[in-house]
Amino acid sequence: DRTEPPPATPAPLSAGATSRRPRYALLTGTPDLATFPRGQWLAAARRALSEAPNDAFGYGDPRGRAELRTALADYLARARGVYTDPDRIVVCSGFHHGLALIAQVLKKRQIAAVAVEAYGLDLYRDLLTNAGLDTPPLAVDEDGARTDDLGRLPQVGAVLLTPAHQYPTGVALSPQRRAAAADWARATGGLLLEDDYDGEFRYDRQPVGALQGLDPERAVYFGSASKALAPGVRLGWIVPPPDMIPDIVAAKGYGDYMTSTLEQLTLAEFITSGMYDRHVRSMRQRYRPRREQLVDALHQRAPGIRVAGMAAGLQTVLDLPPGTENTVVQQAARLGLAVSSLAQFAHRTPEAVSPQPPRDGLVVNYAAPSDSAWTGTLEALCDAMPASS
Repeated sequence: DRTEPPPATPAPLSAGATSRRPRYALLTGTPDLATFPRGQWLAAARRALSEAPNDAFGYGDPRGRAELRTALADYLARARGVYTDPDRIVVCSGFHHGLALIAQVLKKRQIAAVAVEAYGLDLYRDLLTNAGLDTPPLAVDEDGARTDDLGRLPQVGAVLLTPAHQYPTGVALSPQRRAAAADWARATGGLLLEDDYDGEFRYDRQPVGALQGLDPERAVYFGSASKALAPGVRLGWIVPPPDMIPDIVAAKGYGDYMTSTLEQLTLAEFITSGMYDRHVRSMRQRYRPRREQLVDALHQRAPGIRVAGMAAGLQTVLDLPPGTENTVVQQAARLGLAVSSLAQFAHRTPEAVSPQPPRDGLVVNYAAPSDSAWTGTLEALCDAMPASS
């Protein structure tokens, strides 16, 4: 189980590259784990446990504890513009679990295909494929996924999007592309599957609101605690149209029927006490200078490298000269730095209605290194850049 995906695996090394354990890493998938608010989380757990009713220790509602669903409904409406109430939320064990449940529901409803972004995690494409769903890709450009191509994919009954901060390229889905997605869903009865994996982290302006707010009856919203807190907090949430909830609950019954009650109560207390908001603000303040230091260092050491997708989230893309991606990844490995190539996230198939243009790049998670490792990590990254830049 985003379950959160494990950090992306570096590209295979050539015979001349070292296989020793990397000293530094900029792999995607996690925030800075050293910053998990242990003291505040423990305090929230103590309060939640002391106030928990006796029935909290029994078999509970598979939708999740009412305390957490109530706290999430308020938070999501306030912070992300999600249209919901406690009865429209189903708690799960992270995005992977939530998507697996929805895949079962889609298959039961005889949906044949789910369109996906041409850049994304193969983990989720494989999950959909293993559920018996085709995954035709939508090209991604500076305005996000080409949702205007959905009408050219007649077998598609749903589309999986990362509209606030496309994973991994970092672009936001433009208002025109958002409208096109909502129009397609209304016209065809299709579903918008929205993975809002790091929507709280916006640096250049107020966060981009959830796509779900455009048409709550045609959207399934997914969120989790994995980026704001840590992947080890195995909690996520689904906000589907109400008519899907019985099928989702039935799908939960085949596997993880209940998510840990004590974790749910702790997160509910963490949110309602204001600690969640304070932690997110603190992490934004922590990550912002990392972004600036990354840009400044590359401007000085590798001025030809374009840094893209920096407005939000925890990762960015470094555009590389054509044909240099593998060489840079291997050079980084020689310097003890593990980093992901953009090609690792590409999904290219013959049925693509708008083929994705080739692009060389690195996906850099500037949030993950600890403070003590950050300077050395940044130095190794700059040293790995092409000499011609």
